[in-house]
Amino acid sequence: MPPALKAHGVTKQFDAVVALSNGALTVEHGEIHALLGANGCGKSTLCKIIAGTVLRNGGSIEVDGAPLVPKGPADSEAAGIALFYQELSLVPQLTVAENIYLGHEPRTAAGFIDHSKLQADANALLEQFAAVAGSGLALHSLVARLSPDQRQIVEILKVLARRPRLIIFDEATAALDRRQVEFFFRMLRALKAQGVSMIFISHRLDEVFEICDRITVMRNGETVATFSTAETDMNRVVHAMVGEMAEHLHPPHVERPPGEAPRLIVEHASGQRLRDVSLMLWPGEILGLGGLQGQGQSALLRGLFGADPLASGTVSLGNMGLRLRKPADAVHHGIAYISGDRGRDAALHGRSIFENIAAASFIRERRVLVWPIRLAERFRQAAASLNTRYPGLEEPIGSLSGGNQQKIFIARWLATKPSVLLLDDPTKGIDLAAKADFFDLVRGLAAEGTSILFYSSEDAELLGLCHRILVFNGGAISAELSGQALTALNLTGAAYGNAA
Repeated sequence: MPPALKAHGVTKQFDAVVALSNGALTVEHGEIHALLGANGCGKSTLCKIIAGTVLRNGGSIEVDGAPLVPKGPADSEAAGIALFYQELSLVPQLTVAENIYLGHEPRTAAGFIDHSKLQADANALLEQFAAVAGSGLALHSLVARLSPDQRQIVEILKVLARRPRLIIFDEATAALDRRQVEFFFRMLRALKAQGVSMIFISHRLDEVFEICDRITVMRNGETVATFSTAETDMNRVVHAMVGEMAEHLHPPHVERPPGEAPRLIVEHASGQRLRDVSLMLWPGEILGLGGLQGQGQSALLRGLFGADPLASGTVSLGNMGLRLRKPADAVHHGIAYISGDRGRDAALHGRSIFENIAAASFIRERRVLVWPIRLAERFRQAAASLNTRYPGLEEPIGSLSGGNQQKIFIARWLATKPSVLLLDDPTKGIDLAAKADFFDLVRGLAAEGTSILFYSSEDAELLGLCHRILVFNGGAISAELSGQALTALNLTGAAYGNAA
């Protein structure tokens, strides 16, 4: 009998970025197969190609021995494949029952939605989690009013409602507590007994070894190893994820002057996706925030910038306590924030390059009147430091490429000469040369005394730039790495092996 799924030599390129150079995966019938790898290794891209939401450039995929060339999600669904999305695909304004069967509503003989059957079928699914769902999760509940774990349960039920033969679970347990995970695993074992095949992506290695039959590891866009779970251990898996060469990466070492006080102190910070985080950041230090994506790093940075205010905890700048209720509060105290999500966090759409660079300086310096000629040279210098290509400061920001737009947004904050710089995966969308220029600038700012808190989705960036790394898992700090402990192996091991 052919395997349930066989992907071989799958490739995918987004513009100049090679996301997959040799993706391969074989999943047997009735098997729970883990797909693991560090941030950016290509595992989510491979799964989206299998699910038909991303088109591949090359390679082959077979389902039950038959070629699969999906032109969209509907083709993969017709082949019995369902994908649980790491970023939830629910509609907040609809009810739980409507979300579970959205796009697959049962119909009457006349072609209308059979609401009675929809409610009955959705209720049968929901009852499987009833013991651990918590209050407020009911068929008629609006998804917008549910807690994160309840929304994750609804997303799981939405996948199961399609009755697929192959399910891809991409971080399906991320928001679930241990009791909910146990119920979920009970469900997976029942599906396995029915012959359903599953691909399981998780940052929790203890879960992988508990539920999975085999493990495939990806690194740098290609499949590098496959293990039988019963015949391997966590150390071998982590080594395969990291690779040998990465062990030789060591960041610069910084000596703090004796008796020097920290510049930024965060104590017991909590909020959305953040649990009791405390840290100290010294002048001239580059402190990294490691771990897999979505583990609270961005939530902390946005909280410190006042974009998504912290629910509890204290923040001090030197001896001064701060109330960061909005970004202007942070900017007035010399705190700058650079985001990799330029569309959401950075761009002033329809405005000039000058206005986009100047926005932060106006707030920082509390300017009422502006003399563009006096400011233009400062802004040109900030943009030139990143080798930004632009026709003129008066041109609209939309006239630039995505990479050059990101350079402008970085220049915006460099022009304010901040004392604390918050970097939230800032190098998305800029080329390798611009990244090198940016990192040189960051090192230069640190050498001049700027305190830098840096999150990157690429471990190599953290290891090459940071003096210390705080590893995040589930919204909390799970480990602190410094000195000789700052290696790719330890960073990956802390992100996966020490997961709660």
